[in-house]
Amino acid sequence: MVRERYVEAAPGVRLWTERRGAADAPALLLVMGAQASGLGWPETLVDALAERHHVIRYDHRDTGRSTHGFDENPYPVTDLAQDAVAVLDGLGVDRAHFVGLSLGGMLTQLVLADHPERVLSATLMGTCALSETPYVGPDGVSVPVAELPGIAPEVLEMWGRPVEDHGLEAELDRRVEHWRVLAGDGLPFDAAYFRELERRVIEHAGAYAVSTAHGRADASGMLRTAELAATEVPTLVVAAPAEPVFPPPHPQHLAQVIAGARLVEIPGMGHALPPAVLGPLTEAILSHTAGRPSA
Repeated sequence: MVRERYVEAAPGVRLWTERRGAADAPALLLVMGAQASGLGWPETLVDALAERHHVIRYDHRDTGRSTHGFDENPYPVTDLAQDAVAVLDGLGVDRAHFVGLSLGGMLTQLVLADHPERVLSATLMGTCALSETPYVGPDGVSVPVAELPGIAPEVLEMWGRPVEDHGLEAELDRRVEHWRVLAGDGLPFDAAYFRELERRVIEHAGAYAVSTAHGRADASGMLRTAELAATEVPTLVVAAPAEPVFPPPHPQHLAQVIAGARLVEIPGMGHALPPAVLGPLTEAILSHTAGRPSA
């Protein structure tokens, strides 16, 4: 059963939420990336997780059906992490398993560090560590965080293009091409799948205008080096070998700086969630939330 509800995250900020699965099952909160609504989580994945969990997904501020108000009331990125906690509060959930993708992985780290009592476990993918601790390579050499690989040039070029309104179908074309770049080259690209995904996202929002709020939000004050090194929350890091935004060894670095973190690789995965990765990803998440080692 799908249940929708709005929660008040802050004065003047209302967030759309959706819940699936048994209300008495362990809660699992899906935290999406920048400028992405909760509809970015594939239906197949949400339904599979809901077989064992009370799954919650939601629209960030300035996405989907949630409040769009950045231009009138700017906020820092850290407020988006507080919103995740506010979603739990608004739905009467004490603790949840967190699954974060991209910026959602950073927001999950912030909650993990600042509100560990609310987190049953954390799964992080397509993200980087909020830590200044250097990465130690297989050869034992330390690499400063600033020297880890950056975002792929083709992604930066795509992000640097101005977004112009040429109608719905042209916007869908643009979004599909964006996913093509983000997906990497590890798996065949299914343009029709991503077009349908984005069509649902647009229908859900009721508009196809693109917000830049999260990219303009103040990103200072996000480092949590000491807190991540001392956490007792079970954490799983999903490594995507075709990842173009936070390429290897970012996942390996993340697993090093978070106390007790485990690493699992999903073959062919990039910075997207195509059908081919959903089976292994679901198994990895459910094994982690059940306290079992991933295969």
